[in-house]
Order: sequence, then C-alpha cells, then structure tokens
Amino acid sequence: MTDVFESNTGQPVLHLRSLASIDAISEAEWDHFSGTRSPFLRHRFLSALEHSQCTSAKSGWTPAHLEVLLDGDRVGVIPAYLKSHSMGEYVFDWAWADAYERYGIAYYPKLLMAVPFTPSQGPRLLINPDARERITPTQLHQALENVAAALGCHSWHLLFPNAHDQALLQAPGKLHRLGCQFHWFNRDYACFEDFLATLTSRKRKSIRKERRQIEDQGIQFAHFPGEYLTDTVLDAFYVFYQATYLKRGQRPYLNREFFALLRENQPEQLHVIMAIQGDRMIAGALFLMGDDTLYGRYWGCLEEYQHLHFETCYYQGIELAIKKGFRCFDAGAQGEHKLVRGFEPQLTHSWHWVEHPGFQEAIERFVEEEAEGIIGYKNAALEALPYRKTDGDVKTPE
Repeated sequence: MTDVFESNTGQPVLHLRSLASIDAISEAEWDHFSGTRSPFLRHRFLSALEHSQCTSAKSGWTPAHLEVLLDGDRVGVIPAYLKSHSMGEYVFDWAWADAYERYGIAYYPKLLMAVPFTPSQGPRLLINPDARERITPTQLHQALENVAAALGCHSWHLLFPNAHDQALLQAPGKLHRLGCQFHWFNRDYACFEDFLATLTSRKRKSIRKERRQIEDQGIQFAHFPGEYLTDTVLDAFYVFYQATYLKRGQRPYLNREFFALLRENQPEQLHVIMAIQGDRMIAGALFLMGDDTLYGRYWGCLEEYQHLHFETCYYQGIELAIKKGFRCFDAGAQGEHKLVRGFEPQLTHSWHWVEHPGFQEAIERFVEEEAEGIIGYKNAALEALPYRKTDGDVKTPE
C-alpha cells in the first residue's frame, strides 16, 4: 500500500493510496463508485481477472488500484496496474519503449489506469460528483505524477476515458492521444431490415448476400445467455478463443478460469453466440452487456468459412443489440471492415505522462502530429459510411 498526499493552498487535500489487490476494498465499497452499468468496472470483473491470475505480477499486470481520498474521506477509486510490458492495452507505445531502451533508460514498470485487455471507452476516474467538482485538472495530474513516482514508475497512462473524465484530465501541456474505433448505433430499429433500409442499395445487397452465403453453408446460430452457458459450450468457446491468439503465435491473455468466474459472477451481463454446422459448434463470440451498450469482446474459430466472422461478430451482434434495445454496439478495436457494415468512426482518447523531459517533448510532438492524422482519418471514414445521405448528421432512409 502506498500513500501520497497532495496539498495546495486553498484547495482540499487530495490523497491517493495504491492497493495491492481489488480484495483490499469490499465489493460494496468499490461498486459504490463504479456502479454496475459497465460490466468491466465492477468489482466482480476485476476480481475475476485477479483470482484467475490473468492480472498478476507473473502476467505483467500487477494490481495497484488507486483509492482517492479528499480531506480524509474516500471519494473514489481508479482501476490501475503496474505494467512490465505494453501488451493487452490497445493504445500502442512500443515505439516509446524502444526509444527509451536505445538510450539506456528504463521505461518499465509503468502505471496504467485502464481495464485490462478491454479497448472500450468508459469511466476511469470513479469519483463522486461532489468531490469531482472540488478537484482541479492540475491537482489531479500532479497527484498522478507523484503516485507513479512513489510506485517506482517513470510514466503513467490512462486509457479510454469517457467525456466526463476528459473534462477533469484536460490541462495545458499534458500528453493527450487520439485513436479511432468503429461503433454501431441503434436508431430505434425494430429489426435488422430496418437497419438495412438506411443503407445504400449496393451495401444493402452486399450484406444480404453475405448472410445468404452463411445460410448456404448450412450454418446456424445458437444464443446462450450467461445463465444458460453450460460447461460444454464454454469449453468449445474457449478452444475457439485460444485459436485466435495461437494463429498469431501468441498466448491468450485470458484463461478458462476467468471465463468460468465471469459466468458465475456476472451471468446477467454475459452472452455467447455459437455458430453451428450440422451437429458441430464451429465458431463462437462472447459479448458483455452494459445498461445501454453491447460489447463484442472475444471471437474464434478453428476452420475458415466465408463471411463467418462478419456474421457471428457483427450481424448477430446487431440483431442482439436491436432485440435488447441497446443504444450502441461496441465491437472492439480496429477494423475498417466494420465501416462498410454500418459502424461509424468514433474518436478515442488516452492521457499520458513521462518523467523524462526530453522524451516528454518528443512524445508531445508525436501525439500532436498523430492527432492530425487520426482526425483526417475519421473525417474520411465518415464520408465512406454506407448510409444514405441526408442534410443532417444522422443518416435515415430516403
């Protein structure tokens, strides 16, 4: 446990305390700040990662969650880890680490504030609204710099904050990095055909053709809400999930124990879709559900089938989002192939601090130049969306 006190004249005292495990704070206390809307921020989700050893010193994800106290009162928490590598983050700083190594300077460990293996935007500074109003961005940045140094880190990184956190992080001269993802939005569609009706004729025909080709291969789909996810289905899904990583020569980040704990602790937020051909399960995709967002997280198959990935991960997900009334479908990082299937470009954000002044200046120039490219990329992607054009920002049928 590490205590760092911040005191500024005329301001409340901000106290950051690092906790070596999620179990250092009770589920009720943690969830008081995180709520249960996001499946990834709940005590149960972070606990499943730790208890399955997916986040541990051995995996390079040493828990160091931050407890936020203001004038002695606990007012918030921040999911945080000490990282000895940059894998599983989806905001890539390998070039930064390589530059440090070339100059003989240690880049790791670093303090990472994020949800492990989850490139989904959401709250990261889980702080009470009243307390948030009393904290300034400058004060917060200074506190984070100091706690990083106290933990033996030369940098901190906060990934995928939402707009509310952006307001508290926005400060002059700080490293702010942009990214781009593709999300699908539900505009009160009653069915998949309602969504298709908003697309251009050519894209509409293309998607229908892809879906027919899945049917022509004799592939059907079975849905398993968490409460009905059997060991047989979970075992099959885990084989598929592993295959996704093994094909790239990587070890999977998550083990079967994690998925079993997820099923046990958050079944109401878990949903698995399996592709079935004849009497065989041939592929699977795992989804998590928030209050208004469907998250497509993990997928895998052993054999290649034409358009199977698009159907299992995207079209089945869109149908599920419509059925459940979700406002948004976040199908994960990357993927320009999502664009032509109605997923719209969205800017993502991350905030960073590096102790070394020379590298601070170099990285600041880098993120400024990168941001120009990202914004240009997003604008070009908007022009390439398959929706019928109207005068407004929202595309609707003609």
